[in-house]
Amino acid sequence: MEAETQGLVEAAQRGDRAAFGSLYEHYSRMVNAVLLARVHRQETGDLVHEVFLQAWRALPSLREPAAFPGWLARIARNKALDFYRRARQEEELPLTLEGGSRPGEDGHYILAMVRSLPEAYRETLLMRLVEGLTGPEIAALTGLTHESVRVNLSRGMKMLREKLAPGSWEAGPSAERQS
Repeated sequence: MEAETQGLVEAAQRGDRAAFGSLYEHYSRMVNAVLLARVHRQETGDLVHEVFLQAWRALPSLREPAAFPGWLARIARNKALDFYRRARQEEELPLTLEGGSRPGEDGHYILAMVRSLPEAYRETLLMRLVEGLTGPEIAALTGLTHESVRVNLSRGMKMLREKLAPGSWEAGPSAERQS
């Protein structure tokens, strides 16, 4: 896959829009997961497009085409930071949800718990759980080794299970941030 990506990047650097479209198709799920680790789901769609628009404009400055996946992930991380710099506030999740449901059963709460994990685990977990990517696909997209992805997924899932275990959810996400 690395050689294919490199060829597409080089073609896109020469102005080939179809090649860049192929890069978009291949890497948009990774970019979405990187963004989802940092911003609300409803914001990720527009931000994915902004990331690729910025990448298209900056592509001529990319010196090493093989570095494209990591370079693109960095653009996505920076785009998420810029999103919050524009004075948009992240909505705090309530400690209890309407209807008396257990917070651990709510998707927003689970996403908040994933976001509270260390960054290395957040992105790989979201690529796996939300985007449905396999370990080898995550490794290919991120440039991490298969072993690193496996370890990140394993440790991240363990930490997430601990956060969502019965009894641990009563403290809520704000208590997680204070510790």
